[in-house]
Amino acid sequence: AGMAVRVSVLPSRRCLFDEPVQIRVAGLQPRQAVTLRASLLDESGELFQAHALYRAESSGELDLSRSPALGGSYLGVEPMGLLWALQSKTPYKRLAKRNVLTPFCVDLEVYEGHGDMSRLLGKCTNERWFLGEGVKRISVREGRLRATLFLPPGPGPFPGLIDLYGSGGGLIEYRASLLASRGFVTLALAYMSFEDIPAMPEILELSYFEEAVNFLQKQQQVKDTGIGVLGLSKGGELALSLATFLPGIKAAVSISGSSFNSFVPLKGDGFTIPVHPYDLERMKISDESGLVDFSDVLHDHTDPATWDCRIPVERSLAKFLFLSGLDDMNWKSDLYCQDAVQRLRQHGREVEFYSYSGAGHLLEPPYLPLCKVSIHRVLGMLVHWGGQWREHAKAQEDAWRRIQAFFWQHL
Repeated sequence: AGMAVRVSVLPSRRCLFDEPVQIRVAGLQPRQAVTLRASLLDESGELFQAHALYRAESSGELDLSRSPALGGSYLGVEPMGLLWALQSKTPYKRLAKRNVLTPFCVDLEVYEGHGDMSRLLGKCTNERWFLGEGVKRISVREGRLRATLFLPPGPGPFPGLIDLYGSGGGLIEYRASLLASRGFVTLALAYMSFEDIPAMPEILELSYFEEAVNFLQKQQQVKDTGIGVLGLSKGGELALSLATFLPGIKAAVSISGSSFNSFVPLKGDGFTIPVHPYDLERMKISDESGLVDFSDVLHDHTDPATWDCRIPVERSLAKFLFLSGLDDMNWKSDLYCQDAVQRLRQHGREVEFYSYSGAGHLLEPPYLPLCKVSIHRVLGMLVHWGGQWREHAKAQEDAWRRIQAFFWQHL
């Protein structure tokens, strides 16, 4: 019968979630038709799967970094396709890691033929971690702060980052834990819909974020060259506000954010930035699915009547990186980024800006699969985030490299 079929994940079956791996199959017949399937159970028991049809090389080997998929969840040579193409069995689920102390385990199986997957030939499991070896996770409830601190191993000093997610709220840790695994002291900070913080606060106070910056600066392992901040969506907009109003912030990354203040007023020392005018009547709800499209609810951001809601980024001395997806169906993030970039450049400020065609609103760490539609945790509505599978996956890989390079350069 020849040797048994072996599935291997190189360089190791254990890795960090943002690491690419090489998936290989050995012991097949020359040119044998097989189906590869990846399965992942998230923490709520939701099953995510992807599959692809392959043909072994004449040597009886299969190497996903060389062999093209002939059908299934994706086509062509996609070494990591089985991961970024994962889709939930139940519609509208987003893959997110709640407990970063455990890995996601991806089962990789090889089946005979391109049909019914009734004959399993071999399998192995890829353990994908969110916390690198020796990274410490510390829960922070100091003063008003609701946060989690991640410390890389060793004395440092390391650059310090504040990590902010969007208006769905909660305390989201998986991006912060990955950044700490890459050498940054990272504080994941909640500011909406968490513990005693209301889902829709009447006001957000700049002093709360200032507490976070001060807390981070006090940590022994943090370099004293200034703090970085990174945010997605509403968090991206807050990243701009922090970089504008708090002198400790030296570098800011805004992902799919805005150049003005949205939905909740921001109160600073002796000033308040009001909310950009919007009209929920302009929400588009599709009848059959109940899907909500928010992209038109805001009044025209180029109308001077809305300019008191702008974040005056041009006053900031921080460095900026803007990232947006051109297929964002939730927010006109590309347009809003361009507005901020234009204002910064007019004032002679240094700024980097990348927009990705085919990428949606939720630009996440690499290999987290695209989520086109999911329930917004605070609004309780189905929201269309946008994005095309392959393009979005490539954008996430590129954005992740740029974010790290940007912070290393400026911090």
